[in-house]
Amino acid sequence: MCGIVGYVGNKQVVPLIIDGLRKLEYRGYDSAGIAVVDENCNLSLRRAEGKLRNLEEAIRLDPLDGTYGIGHTRWATHGRPTEENAHPHRDQTGNVVVVHNGIIENYLPLKERLQAKGHEFRTETDTEVVAHLIGHYVETEGLKLELAVRKAVKELRGIFALSIISKNEPDQVIAVREGPPVVIGLGDGEFFVASDVPPILAHTRDVFFLGDREIAVLTKDSVRVTDFDGNIVEPERQRITWDPIMAEKGGFKHFMLKEIFEQPRAVRDTVQGRVSLDTGKVYLDAMEISEEEFRTVTSIKIAACGTSWHAGLAGKYMLEKLARVPVDVDYASEFRYRDPVLSPNDLLIVISQSGETADTIAAMREAKAAGCKVLAICNVEGSMITREADGTILTHAGPEIGVASTKAFTSQMVALYLFALYLGGIRGKLGEDEAKKLAQDLAELPLKIEQILNDADSIEELSKDFFRVQDFLYLGRGINFPVALEGALKLKEISYIHAEGYPAGEMKHGPNALIDEKLPVVVINTREEGNAGSELRYEKTHSNIVEVKARDGVIISVLTEGDTMSSKVSSHIIEVPAASDLLSPIISIVPLQLLSYHIAVRRGCDVDQPRNLAKSVTVE
Repeated sequence: MCGIVGYVGNKQVVPLIIDGLRKLEYRGYDSAGIAVVDENCNLSLRRAEGKLRNLEEAIRLDPLDGTYGIGHTRWATHGRPTEENAHPHRDQTGNVVVVHNGIIENYLPLKERLQAKGHEFRTETDTEVVAHLIGHYVETEGLKLELAVRKAVKELRGIFALSIISKNEPDQVIAVREGPPVVIGLGDGEFFVASDVPPILAHTRDVFFLGDREIAVLTKDSVRVTDFDGNIVEPERQRITWDPIMAEKGGFKHFMLKEIFEQPRAVRDTVQGRVSLDTGKVYLDAMEISEEEFRTVTSIKIAACGTSWHAGLAGKYMLEKLARVPVDVDYASEFRYRDPVLSPNDLLIVISQSGETADTIAAMREAKAAGCKVLAICNVEGSMITREADGTILTHAGPEIGVASTKAFTSQMVALYLFALYLGGIRGKLGEDEAKKLAQDLAELPLKIEQILNDADSIEELSKDFFRVQDFLYLGRGINFPVALEGALKLKEISYIHAEGYPAGEMKHGPNALIDEKLPVVVINTREEGNAGSELRYEKTHSNIVEVKARDGVIISVLTEGDTMSSKVSSHIIEVPAASDLLSPIISIVPLQLLSYHIAVRRGCDVDQPRNLAKSVTVE
């Protein structure tokens, strides 16, 4: 979520960085800041809570200047969104400054170690710990900035993109990547660092993307890249010849593929700043519904369309399990036409990527007219739904260009999980230990999605066997049923293959008649070890797999790593990392998105703009 821009060269750095930060506003942020060093080696910082215009006003009232520096837009993770917690952050001496995108998981023991050595911290952030750690090695061991950075980052656990400057090493900017993207722009006597391509494009088309565990040292004259051990790395330079829209693809063939691979970041960005791993407590901003009003809710209705409806169906399981509130899920297009029974003690949750879906807006207005409170889950701040709802949970997935929703869907389920955790906490249904475990499960989710994406080639290989078929059947039971529905929808949206999602327990009530040796049957049958309900669901779904096999159906099973039962009777298996039951849909859908994508590409379909479909349905 956080945006980073850095520059070293001969231009005035302040307007260049501010313009770059503006091009990263789509990522969402709650504060911004800039640090620059002038020709006399004076280091100056300006920071402001809120929008970028507040930072610009702070600079107007107290100007600063220089020819190298770093800037940042922050989405709060550790510490509330205040000016004090805004980036950049200084070290103990004030000579070293750091901006950061990501989360440092071991910041507390590092902080305690530094405090024992006399360091005093001014903020609640994990980023300040990084600045102090680097500064500590500069001051106590006399290391140059690059060597101090290399030593410090080896001690960090988590994900991080960093940019660092020091007033004692003029005309030098250091960039580090371990997870979040870092782009280096190559100019003539000037070099750039950013979180994404757009801030760089106005100045140069020559870039390279820093790899994980790599460090780039930028000066006016050169860029040098090493790994964390100091070994020289030769980056792969790219000449960006695309227009700005094409540049946003980041080298991917289609927006959909890019957005599938952005899901770890989208999940992190949706979570960041909203949950404490120390207490399991969830913090929701933009909320005009009080905790007392949430406590008095007697039932929850969810209204959404398409993929968002599938997210809502998964959310039903989350909310009923964690908050013990009955939940009904409606297609927004049907909601007002059935004359729903509503009362002021009902809460309506509306889910929309764009926030402009006509049917969903109509459902929201119907509920508000009946006196219900409305909570929106949306990806676009300032959209109609967010303006009219009583509270909003923004998903912060970033722009989603592909018509077939991918990262918006997973982010919506994460938002629903957060709300279920929040509601269960304030209603007294979750103890602190359980809440902390649930929060930790969520924190581990992005790495598990990355693990699936790292094996994406195997899904592409699998697609070769199925791109010529005419029909698919997807099966799931319990919380895996929404995954079956969404997997089928993705395939039919972009490949034009007929696909149907079905509850596994309903196979004997009709769908068994469809099974023959030509029908691929995708079965989602993950399990959570030690969860009795999950084990029972797994065993029952395993029986469905055996039934399909007995009828010569072609079985593609999505299974938890290490499965020793369903894997033996499946034609093909897709393994996913072990996860808690409530988070398993977010993991299981990723390989199905990839399968749909590769099948559609092999069929020559327009993946990003499938026929007859639009990104945002603004008419009924």
